[in-house]
Amino acid sequence: MNFFLSGEVLYIRNHDIVLLRCVDEEEAKQIMTDIHEGICGAHANGHMKARQILRSGYYWTTMESDCIKYARECKKCQIYMDKIHVVASPLHVLSAPCPFSLCGMDVIGPIDPKASNGHRFILVAIDYFTKWIETASYYNVTRGVVLKFIKKELICRYGLPEGIITDHAKNLNNKMMDELCEQFKINHRNSTLYRPKMNGAVEATNNNIKRIIEKMTITYKDWHEMLPFTLHGYRTSVRTSTGETPFSLVYGMEVVLPLEVEIPSLRVLMEAKLDEAEWIRGRYEHLNFVEEKRLGALYHGKLYQRRLMRAYNKKVHPRSF
Repeated sequence: MNFFLSGEVLYIRNHDIVLLRCVDEEEAKQIMTDIHEGICGAHANGHMKARQILRSGYYWTTMESDCIKYARECKKCQIYMDKIHVVASPLHVLSAPCPFSLCGMDVIGPIDPKASNGHRFILVAIDYFTKWIETASYYNVTRGVVLKFIKKELICRYGLPEGIITDHAKNLNNKMMDELCEQFKINHRNSTLYRPKMNGAVEATNNNIKRIIEKMTITYKDWHEMLPFTLHGYRTSVRTSTGETPFSLVYGMEVVLPLEVEIPSLRVLMEAKLDEAEWIRGRYEHLNFVEEKRLGALYHGKLYQRRLMRAYNKKVHPRSF
């Protein structure tokens, strides 16, 4: 490529023998703004934008790198882009010190097709320590529904949580929710558009619930009837992050599966031979060991999070705005 001056305007001839006008810094900023987010701007990525500017007949020496930087700093692109190929910031994990001290909540839906009873949404809550989940299906998840769910499914069953994490949905963030949290001294926190992984546990749970329901449904409209069985399957499966089942971390023992009654397992056969006093003594022993089991799950979770962070953070390339 070679440069030549025509009057007061500098041009460059590229490899295709096409003349491109060279622009200064201010003109370059104006061109990038118009091409990227002007009336006809499509918010393309940096590489595509640079090629579009070349086709429009403009050039400056740092054009491609400037376009990439501009696209990465565009707020709308960061919010609405489908996939971020480069991790922007290190992973920050959340952990709870004890069962039901920190819960995450989210809504699945609207679900199509809706259930035969008209329900279209599933309200989900997960305990960050045990990974125990509670769900309920509704026709619509209103503010009142959310408050009733928290009182009935969480507080009345497991006591007051220290904190609840939700997204910014209006049915999860409103005056009624604020009053409830203030009344019971619950710390209500929100995930953000820039850090949706803050509530990643419930997001992952939602995906698991949907996958399990899809495999269980027969007519696709009976998914509300399959929801309790979905919960059972999830609660009795070993979670990678704890190395234990949610059921065992909550109740101190593994659930008795229907199969163990149909084809009696060793523990079912052994318990059938125990008298009431021996059975109660054995149950107390299980309860005495539950704290040790929970402590082991806590250590396992810390190691798991450390490995996850190490693998995740290798891909991090910080972006400054």
